[in-house]
Amino acid sequence: MSERLLLEQIDYDKTEFKIGGKTYPLENTCFSTVNPQQPEKLLEEEQQVMEKLLFSVQHSEKLARHMNFFMKKGSLYLKYNGNLLFHGCIPLDEEGNMEEMQIEDKKYSGRKLLDVFEYYLRYAFAHPEETDDLATDMVWYIWTGECSSLFGKREMTTFERYFIQDKETYKERKNPYYHLRENEEICRKILLEFDMNPDHGHIINGHTPVKEIRGENPVKANGKMVVIDGGFSKAYQSTTGIAGYTLLYNSFGMQLVAHQKFNSKEDVLCNGTDVLSVKRLVDKELERKLVRETNVGEKLLQKISNLKNLLEYRYMK
Repeated sequence: MSERLLLEQIDYDKTEFKIGGKTYPLENTCFSTVNPQQPEKLLEEEQQVMEKLLFSVQHSEKLARHMNFFMKKGSLYLKYNGNLLFHGCIPLDEEGNMEEMQIEDKKYSGRKLLDVFEYYLRYAFAHPEETDDLATDMVWYIWTGECSSLFGKREMTTFERYFIQDKETYKERKNPYYHLRENEEICRKILLEFDMNPDHGHIINGHTPVKEIRGENPVKANGKMVVIDGGFSKAYQSTTGIAGYTLLYNSFGMQLVAHQKFNSKEDVLCNGTDVLSVKRLVDKELERKLVRETNVGEKLLQKISNLKNLLEYRYMK
C-alpha cells in the first residue's frame, strides 16, 4: 500500500501533489504541523489526541456489543441453503481469474484469501494488546486494500477530494468483479470456488447499491447473481431511486422485493406509497426444497442422530 503514502508525495514548498504521473496544486491545505522530512511523525499534542480517540474506541460499551455480535454471528462469506452470500466482492483480475495476494511467503486467492483475511481479523480482535503485528496491519488492509473483498477498489481518494480541485482524481477504480459479475460463467466459476453447485446455487451480493433509477437490474447473470443492496439508507436513495430490497426465499423459490422510499406521512396516508413494492422472480424451484435439504434441516438431523446415539448408549448400559 506504499503508493498511498500521500504525505510523502507533497512538495511542501510549492504546495503541489504528484500522483499518477501528474502534478496538481493543493487547496485548503492544513500541513503546518507536518514535518516534510518525517511526515508520519505526530506532534506531542497530536499524539495525545490519537491516544484519547483510541481509548474512546477501545472502551466504548456499544461498540464492544456490536463487535461481539459480529464476531459471534458474522463471517466474510456464508454458504446457506445452497447459496453463497458475501459483502463487497470476490477479488478478480480482468480475465476473471481469482486475484492473488502474497501474504508473507505465500500467495492466496479466492476462498483461501477470504479465509486468511478472516483468520487475521479474528486474531486481532482476540488479542487487542498486540498492536504492531501482521494481524493488526491486516485489519487496516481489509478496510482499504485493493485485494480486500470488503473494499473492492484500487484506492480510497479521500485525500484528493479534500485538497485537489480536479475531479478526475476523485475516481475510485473498482475491482473488475463489478462488471464481470454480469457474466453467468464468472458467477458459476465463483460458486465452484466455494464448493457450491453452480446449477442450483445463487450469489447473494451485498454492499453495492443498485441504480434502479438508471435502469440497472439487481438480478444479473441469468439469475445467478442477486444484488440485494438497493440503497436502504436515505443518503443513497437519490442515486438508487428506491429504498432497498428484501430477499424472499422459501421452498417455492426466490423473490426480490424492491421498496419505495418514504416521503412523508401525508403521502403515505393519501397514496399508500409505503406499501408499494415491486416483486421480481429470481428463481422458481421445479421441485420444492425439503426442510432436510436446508442448513437448519442439517442441524436438526444432527440433533436427532445425537439423541439416537444417547438412547443406544443408555440401553447398552
